[in-house]
Amino acid sequence: MKKIKITAFFAAAAAAGLLLTGCSGSAKRSGTETETNESGTQAQETGTEAKKDSVVVVMTTNSEPESGFDPAYGWGAGEHVHEPLIQSTLTVTTPDLGIGYDLATSMEASDDGMTWTVTIRDDVKFTDGEPLTAEDVAFTYNTLKKTSSVNDFTMLESAEAVDGTTVAFHMERPYSIWPYTMAITGIVPEHAYGSDYGSNPVGSGRYILKQWDRGQQVILEANPDYYGEAPKMKQVTILFMDEDAAFAAVKAGQVDLAYTAASYTDQETAGYNLLSCETVDNRGFNLPAIPKTELDGLTVGNDFTADVKVRRAINLAIDREEMIGNVLNGYGSPAFSVCDKMPWYNSDAQISYDPEAAARLLDEAGWVTGADGIREKDGVKAEIEFIYPADDSVRQALAADTANQLKELGIQATSRGTGWDTAYDEAQSQPLLWGWGAHTPMELYNIYHTMKDTGLASYSPYANETVDRYMDEALASTDLEGSLEFWKKAQWDGTTGITQEGDIPWIWLVNIDHLYWERDGLHVAEQKLHPHGHGWSIVNNVDQWSWE
Repeated sequence: MKKIKITAFFAAAAAAGLLLTGCSGSAKRSGTETETNESGTQAQETGTEAKKDSVVVVMTTNSEPESGFDPAYGWGAGEHVHEPLIQSTLTVTTPDLGIGYDLATSMEASDDGMTWTVTIRDDVKFTDGEPLTAEDVAFTYNTLKKTSSVNDFTMLESAEAVDGTTVAFHMERPYSIWPYTMAITGIVPEHAYGSDYGSNPVGSGRYILKQWDRGQQVILEANPDYYGEAPKMKQVTILFMDEDAAFAAVKAGQVDLAYTAASYTDQETAGYNLLSCETVDNRGFNLPAIPKTELDGLTVGNDFTADVKVRRAINLAIDREEMIGNVLNGYGSPAFSVCDKMPWYNSDAQISYDPEAAARLLDEAGWVTGADGIREKDGVKAEIEFIYPADDSVRQALAADTANQLKELGIQATSRGTGWDTAYDEAQSQPLLWGWGAHTPMELYNIYHTMKDTGLASYSPYANETVDRYMDEALASTDLEGSLEFWKKAQWDGTTGITQEGDIPWIWLVNIDHLYWERDGLHVAEQKLHPHGHGWSIVNNVDQWSWE
């Protein structure tokens, strides 16, 4: 058995310069404080001793988990990563996105990678007073393997409780990044799990779900029997509002922290400062990498973007800093991959804006400027249409900005809104503005690895056997830390890969900062890079927040 050395993984990532800076606040705006509002929502009062152990947070309406707080239906995954908020997890991600322990005290992988053995704490109780044992862990994973509609458990054969504090995970295939799956899987009690669990969850995390008014609010209260450090915030009220309502609540002084969009950042908000959190919440577009054809009745590929020099030229022609300024009001960072700043990111993906080099590439490839100013080659016009989800104003603006920039290169570029009911099919033949970003290297696999049935990648037609092999080797590795090099080689190994000098089948534009209005006097603890989705990430460490 191979001991998984958490500290070594943490140190390796830190040495690579991957420690995060978290959130930054703008200069605080002065203003009068507010009194407690009619609904009872806490507000701070000047000259009085206000309540210092509760907080009211506003999040987006679509961040409310539709199916409740059940890990089988997405709670704990994606933007709902809960960092044991209600349920505990075996592992957690560290500030640098390495792996640390929560319930687990040790873990070992067998030499062939087919068994993971995890030892857990013996001092943990569920909020109904019952002890949490290895049987509950095995029950959780076996249940989620059969029922989960969100998380992928196809790599797991079964979970077995060896004794009260030891669980063995028997794998269908080696899966080196299993600790990242364990970090998003909340443990549920076998004795109290049923069809209504999502509405009435029994967990062992830092908070108890005290009240849930669907479509309106969630109230969390500190778990008095939590096995870790007691939360500083004893009560957390989370309200669900659209952007306009969230900003109105801030203007009225009714909330302590509220998400906002870049378009609101020039507004006056007395008594609040703007909190900006770094993310791996990226926006980019696919470029179909094969010529146009028909596959099972669906149009696949694009004759213009099938030329690798066209894809490389487009990547060089994008002024990402201009986009951040014009579209995001300065709140973002350039994106060069789907995993910028993560432990598995290959910095060879980074490029500089170079429109002259982009023009030379098109010239070399035979894309000649015609009398109308549009390039063409062998009767094919340099035309491209960027599609975007019609209800997403930021992606609409990014698509329009991209189209305008490419016109300077002699490419006839347009943009069009579409619905998700057709977007996935349309993306097989033209670029779609996507949003990605997760705390796991599987994001790379899901985007770039080919599927067995088609021989092409899932979201946009592309295939590279070497890239596939590196990702397969990464998953098959029995060394989590060592597997990171395979993920990096899949991006670029010096000869081939998915970055600029390789196939470049996707173009990444920006990482969007997550923005919040933070009440003066509230100290939000340092954040990890937020994943895609303006959801629960901000409250992952709400137990560590404090009032000045």
